Amino acid sequence: MRGSPHYHNHNNNSLQYHQYHHGCGGGGGGSGVGRRGRPKNGWPEVAVAVYVSVAVAVTVCYWNGLRGDFVHDDIPAVAMNADVLGTGPLFRVATNDFWGTPLSDPNSHKSYRPLTTLTFRLNHYVFGLQPVWFHVVNVILHGICCVLFARLCISVAGLEHKYGLLAGIVFAVHPIHTEAVTGIVGRADVLACLFFLLSFLTYHDTRWKRRDRVLLSCTFGALSMLAKETGLMVLLVNLAYDIYSSWGHIKKSLVEHKQTEEYNSFTRRAPKTIAATIALLTFRLYMLQGSLPKFTEPDNPAAFHDSSRVRFLSYSYVAAFNLWLMLCPSALSHDWQMNSLPLVTSLDDIRNIGTCIAAVFLLCTTCKILSDIDTQKHSPQVLAVLLLIIPYIPASNLLVTVGFVVAERVLYIPSMGLILLCIYGLQTLLNHKKASNWVVITTKFFVGFTLLVFVARTVLRNSDWMSRPTIIKAGLKTLPHNAKMHYNWANYQRDVGDTQTAVNHYREALRLWPSYASAHNNLGTLMERSRDAEHHFLAAIRYSPGHVNAHYNLGQVYRLMNRTKDAVAMLERCLMLNNGYTAAYLLLAKLHTGSQTGRLLKHVAAYQPKHPEHQARYARWLRDNGRVAEALVYYKRAMAVNMEHRESVLGLARVLRDLGQRSRVYRLITWWQSTRRRHSVPGGGRIVFAGDLYVKGWQLYKQGQTTAPLPSAGEPPRRRNTDGKMSMCNGVQLSHVMIPGK
Repeated sequence: MRGSPHYHNHNNNSLQYHQYHHGCGGGGGGSGVGRRGRPKNGWPEVAVAVYVSVAVAVTVCYWNGLRGDFVHDDIPAVAMNADVLGTGPLFRVATNDFWGTPLSDPNSHKSYRPLTTLTFRLNHYVFGLQPVWFHVVNVILHGICCVLFARLCISVAGLEHKYGLLAGIVFAVHPIHTEAVTGIVGRADVLACLFFLLSFLTYHDTRWKRRDRVLLSCTFGALSMLAKETGLMVLLVNLAYDIYSSWGHIKKSLVEHKQTEEYNSFTRRAPKTIAATIALLTFRLYMLQGSLPKFTEPDNPAAFHDSSRVRFLSYSYVAAFNLWLMLCPSALSHDWQMNSLPLVTSLDDIRNIGTCIAAVFLLCTTCKILSDIDTQKHSPQVLAVLLLIIPYIPASNLLVTVGFVVAERVLYIPSMGLILLCIYGLQTLLNHKKASNWVVITTKFFVGFTLLVFVARTVLRNSDWMSRPTIIKAGLKTLPHNAKMHYNWANYQRDVGDTQTAVNHYREALRLWPSYASAHNNLGTLMERSRDAEHHFLAAIRYSPGHVNAHYNLGQVYRLMNRTKDAVAMLERCLMLNNGYTAAYLLLAKLHTGSQTGRLLKHVAAYQPKHPEHQARYARWLRDNGRVAEALVYYKRAMAVNMEHRESVLGLARVLRDLGQRSRVYRLITWWQSTRRRHSVPGGGRIVFAGDLYVKGWQLYKQGQTTAPLPSAGEPPRRRNTDGKMSMCNGVQLSHVMIPGK
């Protein structure tokens, strides 16, 4: 077989092996020890071609994706993350999870990726919150990964140049990577892959001459882990491939009790790698802060099934399905939760055939590796299997339960193994001396056609990631039986004002997943009759006792139904679940009277010192209760946060008037109106005021804008339509005073 790094073919079909390379002294520099000789022509001869080809492929595939907005997980992880926006201190990046929640918080997702968050923060610092530049950085990182993967295929796996180049191009255009590249939060996987490849190449590519490559490789491995947790697996890949490459020396030492220089070099490398792996794993476990992430049944239904057989069959099928997605990425979706892949509950399920095929494939591949461990004729195949299996282990539910069924972006690194395996098989087929011209032509046509299909699929998939509605519609098209897709589409329709469509999709989501608590909650906010709303909020609480919004919304409903005692009890339960739920305090303040209202408003003002509306609300209560001096203090606090807060300016003016300081009232209102006009009129403008007349007019204007307060206990119920529906609440639809979920 031509082009192999391990042997040359001669006319008599004999194998002439090269001499082993010698490792560097002093412990561990010789990461290439134990491998057969390399081809005469290596990476430098093909580097330029790889750079150009990969740049063209990546640009063609991902150009249209640069116009995409923040969608799906991008919004909480980037657009609303204080660690990215720079509104929080920098050191918080090291103590918060990927979504900006402290790792010590019981509700934390526990996904610790500070390096990725830092790149987002730098992105925002340089370019602001413009999605295009986040996409540009992702595409550049993807291009670098493609180049490094091509180098791995040529310099370490030993593929011929043209096949190594082809592997890099396939990796560049593979549609399974669109979620990792076009989805902004996918940068975690791309960045982890970049350092994964750097770690592997530093360890195994003998052309990367460093004094202590093992230490540098472990450093890159640590950076890969800090980009995403799966990056830690590169150290296991390094160690496993080193054992395979050095097996001849290891076996000789064990059998003949002769310790060669190569064996001694391996014994210096392996302990360092193992120690680094243990240290990094210990650090990662420490960052869990003593608790594992909490997932729910919709996140990963198989994990919550009582039967171990069902869990095993379902997990096995998911692994086979992931393998199929990498081979044939036709059905792609941004969310595979809930019933996207129904559980495999029996051996009669036809999907078990696919699982068996995948298992037989992996078993045959493993047997091939074991039979080849002495001769080492097919090292690319061994490396491919290691890259395919080991990085996938954290997502397999074997070690810990994960919060998803299928996630396409976690296949970014494992896909390198499958691509290498396929390209190596292609090289073997086309270089076989018995391969006919018809086979060669047909195979080349198939490869070219596959590349065109991959490019087209990637471009089309990028268009799905353009905006919130496009990604949800694409998900609905792929997974019409996924309850969460209908829930997300209902949320979008609710936000754009199409209430009836939203109600229909919430009901469809509940038909597909009856215990969907958030769907019950959001549907309840759109109900016109309070009894219907109560039914859905109670259902949300029954299926999810910790659903804070459902408790608050049910308190709202009870208040509107004049069931004050029930409303108070529900709001107090809401605060027991989340003692920082400001809306519940404010609603309780409306339900109570006297000093209890004041205590609640004061608590909110103290809890939210940076929100001028809360300071002004308490100040207004103080003024209404004759405590003018204290009201003056809180109005000043509100204006210290926002000098142009209208309620605070007006309240301060009234307090100053009560104190008889009319000249200060005139100056305050004049200044405020001048500031408002200067901001609203281009170039500013000079305005003449009639002071007393203006103040009087402003008060009349405010009186005209004031709405009636919500009813308290003892007030007559609101007017209802003839059909008994509650039509309005404080001048707005009932849904406007409820809090839907995300």
